[in-house]
Formats: sequence, structure tokens, C-alpha cells
Amino acid sequence: MYAILDIETTGGAFNEEGITEIAIYKYDGHEIVDQFISLVNPEIPIQPFVVKLTGINNSMLVSAPKFYEVAKRIIEITQDCVIVAHNADFDYRILRTEFKRLGYDFTMKTLCTVELSKKLLPEQPSHSLGKLVRALGIPMADRHRASGDALATVKLFQMLLEKDVHKEIVKDFIKLKIEKGLAPRLQDIIRDLPNIVGVYYIYNEKGDLIYVGKSKNIKKRINQHFTGITNSSKKIQAEVFTVTYEETGSELVALLKESQEIKIHKPRYNRAQRKNIFQWALYPEVDKEGYINLKLQKADGRKKEITSFTSLLEGKNMLFRVTEKYHLCQKYTGLYETKTACFQYKIKECDGACIGLVSTQEYNERVKEFIKASEFESQNMVIVDRGRTISERSAILIENGIYKGYAFYDLNYQITNMEVLKNILIPMINNRDVKNIIQSYLRKEKKPKLIKF
Repeated sequence: MYAILDIETTGGAFNEEGITEIAIYKYDGHEIVDQFISLVNPEIPIQPFVVKLTGINNSMLVSAPKFYEVAKRIIEITQDCVIVAHNADFDYRILRTEFKRLGYDFTMKTLCTVELSKKLLPEQPSHSLGKLVRALGIPMADRHRASGDALATVKLFQMLLEKDVHKEIVKDFIKLKIEKGLAPRLQDIIRDLPNIVGVYYIYNEKGDLIYVGKSKNIKKRINQHFTGITNSSKKIQAEVFTVTYEETGSELVALLKESQEIKIHKPRYNRAQRKNIFQWALYPEVDKEGYINLKLQKADGRKKEITSFTSLLEGKNMLFRVTEKYHLCQKYTGLYETKTACFQYKIKECDGACIGLVSTQEYNERVKEFIKASEFESQNMVIVDRGRTISERSAILIENGIYKGYAFYDLNYQITNMEVLKNILIPMINNRDVKNIIQSYLRKEKKPKLIKF
């Protein structure tokens, strides 16, 4: 749990500043679960430049509660949390100073979104909150007011969590849970999980990531792990300490993210998924008459495939659809073995390429049309899919045929070119598996929304 906060002060000499406003959003890594926003009477005058900057003046604070009156609420909302702020050293110092005046030792773990953004967004020219959120398309209201700045920091932190490929932020949070001696039982873990689309991460008590998975319903899938009787399920049940998750809204984003996470982290119980899951592939092959045949074979990394499949059945089903759509011949797509006319010709659904009634040039043009439609080499496009909320969409970027990554964007933030998208992109690794995942998705999706550049 994170307490994401922002504090406005009177200004003045070091350690003599007073708090004029405080906003705290309790954030579970996915959504805000509690909040506290209040003006505070600092009992000292506000510096004129601060009044100009924040709009908060002395008269506004006369009837506001003094710090000792809000101290208990601050302790309650930050309990068992990591403090997160933009320039956390400043906000944390101010809070500790105020509590010290009351004789209370306020000690918490902190995360600074300035430092995190420098590490995870090194390409940004500025890491000030205002310039950063503008560049990333994060909506912001009430700049230099505690609530507006804290809410923008929540959105920024959410994006930083997504860009933290090596899970350093989450690892620190898990270590904190272990230090506090929490040992949740399986039913407690399941109870706290949502029925959403996303990627989930199973950790042991040492904080080691032991399994990564994706699901259309995370709660249901974890329940299957915890009630399963297979050897892998029993090992997970014996070792699990906590489960974290990332909502994606889009099943395609979940598939792509799962594939990368397994390759990066190599979790102990994902051994089977570390290997290529696309065991069958479709290859073009010219026969002695000059016709391009489509050959469904075991995947061979030495040859360039048109597309790949997780099973022979999936490949054959796709070939039946392709044969019909592009007016191909079942003899040349390997669906009907014969030395003469194919079955489709006998029932007058094939125009006779199998017995030479269609020229190689005409037939091969049909095959090439299918091949071109199946690949995205040299293409610049964005696949637009569901987001995590009604007002959000996900975008998967393909540049020059290479998968670059994905992003989530607000519907009010228009994706007009790739440079705009790159500002908010979560970069991902391009490989054969992700190409096949995207191709498989585009085959199955009836009308995928594509933006081509």
C-alpha cells in the first residue's frame, strides 16, 4: 500500500516552514482506496511568493485545523504504507518536523517519483512534475495545490509502476510486507484479488517471483492455482506468500506482457512457457509446376514462416478459412492430399488450380495477397484495444514491422502520431513470440481497430 502525498508550506527558513495544505491518497497499486485533503493553519504567516504561487493566503487558514488536530488522521491513513511524493525528501522532512514538534517520531519508508522518473524515464528533458505530466498526457488540475499535485503524482506513479520492468518498486513493497510479518493464507489472498483482465505475479516468502501468468479473470485463475492437484499447483500452494497483479483491460496487452515477464524473470514454475509456445508454422514452398504451396509444419527457426500456431489444429482451422477467403486450392494448402483434382473442385468450390485450369501467375497472386495481409514487416501501425477503464484505451505500437511496446491513454489525449505515443510508451522487447502473439490476435479479432502511419 502506498500513501501518495503532497504538502504546501508557508515557505521561509529551513525547518521553520509550516504546513498550509496537505493531500494524501492511499493507493493499493491499482486504485485509490482512501484519501485525506485539508487546509492547515500553520500559525505563522505565509511568504508572499508562496501566496502568489499557490493562491493560499493567511485569511483562508484562520479557521482551518491546526496540525495537531489532523495528526491522528495522517497517522491512520499512512499506516503500513510506503510514502510516495514528488521530491519525497522535502515532504517527508516537513512531516517529520511537524510530528517532532508534537513529540512523536514519524518514521516511514519513502519513494521519490523524481528519482524513479529519472531512472525509468531518462529520455524526458525535465523531471519537474508540471513538465513531466504534460509530456506524458496526464491530466492535471489545480497546479501547486496539494490535491491537484498529489493526484497527478498518483497517475505518474501508476505509469512508473508499469514501466518498472524489473519490479524493483514492487519488490521493496513485498519486503516491507515480510518485515511486518504478514503471512496471508490462500483464501485471504484470493479474497483481495479482482475479477479483471491482467497479468499476475506469485511471490514466495523471500520475495522471489516464482510464477507469472495472465488471465481474463485474475481471481478465478489464482483460485485454480490454489485448488489444483497438479505438481506445479501443489508447489505454488506450498510456497506462495503474496500475489500482485497489473490490470491491462486488453487481453492482447496481457499476453504480450506475460511473454516478456517470463523471459526477463525466468520464474521457477514457468519453465514450460520459457520455450516457444508456437510449435507449428506456415511456410511458402514453390512446387515443380511453379505453384506456391502453403505447408503447415513443425516450426523451424532456420526458415522464415508466414505465421505460427500453438497447435496443429489451430493451423488447420486457419488454413480452411484462408483457402475459402482467398480462393485457394486445398491441394496446395495441404488440406486434401491428391494427385488429381481436389475435393473442393469436385463440388465446384475450387476453380481448378489443382488440375492446371488456373495459371501459376494468377494463383500465386492470391497466395501473395494472403501472405501480405498476414505479416506486418515494414508497417507502421497502432493496434487500439480496451483500456483499464471506460475512459481509457490501450495502444500497441508496431514501427517498421517491429513491436515497440504499449501504452494506456485517456480518450481526451488523441494519438495523432507515433512521436506523441512514444512519450507514454512502455517499451517492450521484440521477438518471434510477440510477433506471433500479435498475428494470432489479429486473426481472431473480427474487426481490430488499426491506426496506420
